[in-house]
Order: sequence, then C-alpha cells, then structure tokens
Amino acid sequence: MEALPLLAATTPAQGRHRRLLLLPLLLFLLPAGAVRGWETEDRPRTREEECHFYAGGQVYPGEASRVSVADHSLHLSKAKISKPAPYWEGTAVIDGEFKELKLTDYRGKYLVFFFYPLDFTFVCPTEIIAFGDRLEEFRSINTEVVACSVDSQFTHLAWINTPRRQGGLGPIRIPLLSDLTHQISKDYGVYLEDSGHTLRGLFIIDDKGILRQITLNDLPVGRSVDETLRLVQAFQYTDKHGEVCPAGWKPGSETVSIYIFFMLS
Repeated sequence: MEALPLLAATTPAQGRHRRLLLLPLLLFLLPAGAVRGWETEDRPRTREEECHFYAGGQVYPGEASRVSVADHSLHLSKAKISKPAPYWEGTAVIDGEFKELKLTDYRGKYLVFFFYPLDFTFVCPTEIIAFGDRLEEFRSINTEVVACSVDSQFTHLAWINTPRRQGGLGPIRIPLLSDLTHQISKDYGVYLEDSGHTLRGLFIIDDKGILRQITLNDLPVGRSVDETLRLVQAFQYTDKHGEVCPAGWKPGSETVSIYIFFMLS
C-alpha cells in the first residue's frame, strides 16, 4: 500500500492540528526584513531612510513614514477631460513682481498648468527650471507655462531671490502662482488633505479653455518636459488636421485618418 502524503489531512481536526504545527516553521521562513519592519515603527529613522532631507526638515519622507497612495485624501476633482478647465485666479510672481493672474488671460493659447508640492524643496526646482529653460519652445507653438503651489507669493519671491547654490530657485521665466487657500488645487483634484500640499499634477488646457490632458505623479518623481511638449504638439496637430496620433507620435511621424480608421473598423 502506498503511503499517504505527509500533509494530507484525513479529518478536519487533523488538518487544524497540522496547520498549528506548521506555524512556527512559516514564521522561521519569513524574510528577516519583514520581521524587522514590524519593529521599526517606533524607533527613530536614520537619515538614509528619508527620501529627501532639506533645509533642516523632512521634505519627502521615505516609504517607512510616507502615507501610502491608497491613504491619500484627495478632493473630488472638477477637472474633467474634454470639459472647460476649472477657472482660477490669484497672485503670481512674474519677473520678480507680484501680479494678478487668471485662467482667461491665456484664452487663445495652449496652457501647461502644473502643480508642485512646496517651495524650497528638492525635486520641485528641477521641474520648474527645466520648463523655464525650454519656455521658448512652448511659446513657438503658442503655448504658455504656469506653475502653482500652496505657498504664498511672498515665499515664491523669497525662493526666486535665493541663489540656486543656497537652495533657492534663482531667476525664473515662468509665473509662480500662489494657491494659499488651496482652492485651486482642490478644484483640480491634486490637494493632499493629510499633507497640506499637492501631488505633482500637470494639466494641458487648449486655446479654447478645454482640458485636454492630465498627468498626476506621486511626490518622489518629477515630470518630463519632452513628453509634455510632445503632447501639446499632438493635440494641436489633431485640432488642425482632424487626424489621430498613434502612440509615441512626434511631429513628422505618420498619423491615422479618422475616416480610414472607421472604414477599416
């Protein structure tokens, strides 16, 4: 007679008994890191465990302390693709001066409107500087760029007036809009109630004020100027020619005629 497998349970009682016997073995086999993870909650974090540490305080915490994306409390967004972009107005720093700015100032042009978490931080200046350095490329295709955060206009100006080697932004060519009341970021669905600042949201608004594209990043990863420029060019091409742009389309690449597409379908 063949021997029955060692773990085969002939009765429910035997099954429960064997599972209890296996529990110590399973705990022994758990990765050491998983067990250590239970113990790290109450101990102080090392500097290496902080994702970015700047200006004497935590800016973007490491995974051990950062609220998970699932736990983020976001407001219901009023920003919907193919619908008018939520209206905004506020005080911005433009060329080192405070000026009132509103969405309708950009009617007749495409607008790249992006949110960043906070001034005097680590990733944010790289994005703002990157967009500012290529502003003429956007303007050459009738597009403007505006950056926005929950900081005051005074903090924006202080950041601009601080040299980059000292952690500042330095002179910048794109407007920095203040959303001190958080209303704009709530309307666009990027405000983190649990953190008091925003995710990295980017919105492409066309020359008629219609929202065409939304990009939303978690805090540690910045956005691509190249991809943003490509998307604006693609939307403008479809506006003009009525054709659709396949994945990865760039100016000069093949497009697809809507008429031919439906004929083949």
